[in-house]
Amino acid sequence: MQIQGYFDLRFEALRDAFAALFENPQERGMALCVMVGGETVVDLWAGVMDREGQQAWHSDTILNLFSCTKTFTAVTALQLVAEGMLELDAPIARYWPEFAAAGKEKITLRQLLSHQAGLPALHDLLPPEALYDWETMTSALAAEQPWWTPGTGHGYAPITYGWLVGEVLRRIEGRGPGESIVARTARPLGLDFHVGLADEEFERVAVITRGKGNLGDEAAQRLLKVTMSQPAAMSTRAFTNPPSVMTSTNKPEWRRMQQPAANGHGNARSLAGFYAGLLDGSLLENDMLTELTREHAVGEDKTLMTSTRFGLGCMLDQPDVPNATYGLGPQAFGHPGAGGSIGFADPERDVAFGFVTNNLGPFVLMDPRAQKLAQILAACL
Repeated sequence: MQIQGYFDLRFEALRDAFAALFENPQERGMALCVMVGGETVVDLWAGVMDREGQQAWHSDTILNLFSCTKTFTAVTALQLVAEGMLELDAPIARYWPEFAAAGKEKITLRQLLSHQAGLPALHDLLPPEALYDWETMTSALAAEQPWWTPGTGHGYAPITYGWLVGEVLRRIEGRGPGESIVARTARPLGLDFHVGLADEEFERVAVITRGKGNLGDEAAQRLLKVTMSQPAAMSTRAFTNPPSVMTSTNKPEWRRMQQPAANGHGNARSLAGFYAGLLDGSLLENDMLTELTREHAVGEDKTLMTSTRFGLGCMLDQPDVPNATYGLGPQAFGHPGAGGSIGFADPERDVAFGFVTNNLGPFVLMDPRAQKLAQILAACL
């Protein structure tokens, strides 16, 4: 496999580890970007971006980053907090009055951002087309009853997070949530990152496919078992309601939609650049960065049925939990996306890391490919 791009010679072992991932015949396309002290030391890509294996992955190839998007969304909300437009501990209903229904009058932005609001899923099954109707989804969530008493536990909200936080952004800024996020995070840093992709960008989007035959770790198998056997369970509903959530990734209407939990499009460079912008103070002042990265929720996750640890819209390192460590320092924070893409920062080493792949692995939190690369990066440092 021909590896394209640049690497500083100190990181040759990392380049070799990246190349070694392609020894698996199922791998398709991947990219890796690492910045240390704000300087790019590794920027590599290889493989193919289409299903048939005919189109090479290019320097400007982008792809769906899934939940890596969530931290961009949280940072946008925290910028509005810093500007006095939002309050972390004010009721959401102050900004979105309809949201107060069904016992939600006290739920705060802080609880939404740290997955403590009890709203990871909708109880009643919606039709597939509801996924693309913002009004339908936000109205359903405004009427929804929490699955547990808000603030008494946490459960990851894989997709509802986008409508919940996105509607708050929309109410404050009066524009699509993707427009706010891009204007406030990507544009100032010159990042190739989009939430709501323009049609003219489609030709450079890598097609996402799933690997076969790998059952993943215990956490993945537990979640799969529940989703296959208990259609009305909260964890099942979180990923399959509307039922189109799991099958829409490559569709034009998914790419166009502004769904700030799951459909950001970008590349490894935009992930590393975003985290470098958090480390150097470009995106948030110190007090807000502290809120973002401070532990808000830790322990058994009601949705994912494995241990998670959250700040505000970011996942914090759990060094002693194999499926939940970034593999660098214990202060690391960031967010994985479904199937392997990941962006994170290690403030102790001033490292920003982005890895993307269009061959989805079956892991719930950290993908072993990214973990392996991070371990080798640590050795290089």
